[in-house]
Amino acid sequence: MLDILTRVLEGRIYDVLPYEFHEERTPAGEYIPIRNRRPNVRYGLSRIVVEDSVSLLFSEGHFPWFDCADRPTRETLADLVKETRLNLVMTEAAVRGAVGSVAILMRILDRRVFFECLPSIHLSPLWDPRCPDTLASVTESYKVAGESLVRNGYEIDDPDQTYWFSRRWDAETETWFVPSPIVEGMPHQVDEQRTVRHGLGFVPIVWIRNLPGGSSTGDPSDGACTFRAAIESQIEIDYQLSQAGRGLKYSSDPTLLIKDAAGPDGEILKGAGNALVVSEKGDARLLEIGGSASAAVIDYVRTLREFALESVHGNRANPDRLNAAQSGRAIEMLNQGLLWLADNLRVSYGEIAMLELARMVVRASTIYPLRVFGRPVAPMDPQVRISLNWPRWYPPTADDRQKNAATLATLASAGHISRETAVKAVAADYDIEDLAAELGRIAADQQDRTDI
Repeated sequence: MLDILTRVLEGRIYDVLPYEFHEERTPAGEYIPIRNRRPNVRYGLSRIVVEDSVSLLFSEGHFPWFDCADRPTRETLADLVKETRLNLVMTEAAVRGAVGSVAILMRILDRRVFFECLPSIHLSPLWDPRCPDTLASVTESYKVAGESLVRNGYEIDDPDQTYWFSRRWDAETETWFVPSPIVEGMPHQVDEQRTVRHGLGFVPIVWIRNLPGGSSTGDPSDGACTFRAAIESQIEIDYQLSQAGRGLKYSSDPTLLIKDAAGPDGEILKGAGNALVVSEKGDARLLEIGGSASAAVIDYVRTLREFALESVHGNRANPDRLNAAQSGRAIEMLNQGLLWLADNLRVSYGEIAMLELARMVVRASTIYPLRVFGRPVAPMDPQVRISLNWPRWYPPTADDRQKNAATLATLASAGHISRETAVKAVAADYDIEDLAAELGRIAADQQDRTDI
């Protein structure tokens, strides 16, 4: 099921069909049903929904930042986000995980932290029975050609065979196994040369379930698929558009029908510039498809698209209808369904996955000396409380900022909120990364004005 959903997401769902859409008959003259042909028009509805929702999660203007009371920890995590390119990692994880689940692996190499996105299709998690939300181990297994193993430095007796590749992560080691032919079953012999002991005391993998509401695969380790409810509509749209395109091509090159035509040696030249001479009872006309059928198909496709986007909470807003500048709140109301989807994804990929990655780094800093941007990192306190601050869904307009500033100034002057809270409220709007430094500069400016 994960493989099928992945092929839908990547646009490879029709690769198993043997015939192109324009092929109507086999070499033997047998008719090919349309369902056995590959559509030549592909409307990636599922991919559009996934990318729209992920853009509200981890694009440059929507990526969250870590916050905690300990300033050195906060600054270290902020630098780590940039050095590890966590923005790209989380974007890839959210796209790949749209099928139901995904995993992120943490590695420490040469005192540096690295994150890697692992598709869950080849992974089998094992959960701690005494702590059901904690991984006991994760096993990766898949089939690979012997020639591929040879190119990667393995000594294989028969490169023409297909082998099982397997490795397993647990709380202490990353265990690699010697590949075995598929006829011999799963590998059991440990590859001592490639096995690594990390000694972290926890599995260095964050397992992410995509959405709540039931598994798309029947496995409780997977979440709900983002685009499952739109797959059938997407397939219908592809075939309808392909058939409409086929009709337009036929209209551009209509079939000539002639009854009892009289011409030299029976030769007929098609074209508006050639006159046809027929007998008294003869007839000649062009068989073409009217434009009303194509228009009906387009209307049908638009309706299907609306229904599909509504079923998966996609973006149904039409930018052509926005004839004036809109406030951020107005755009939020316009895209309420998409925001509902992105809000649920924030829980899975942000409040669970990103915070777990941060805690893993904090725990690892007490075991290994780490460096960020070449600077040594002091061991961080595993008990420190880490949270995420998310920016607004849509950037505020100048009018929104003015009203917000007036409100914050009133609240701060009345003593209902502190200056730090007010600055934190506008930090995302004005790209303030270091809150403490900004407060220090504000205090210095006020002191300068007082001295003058």
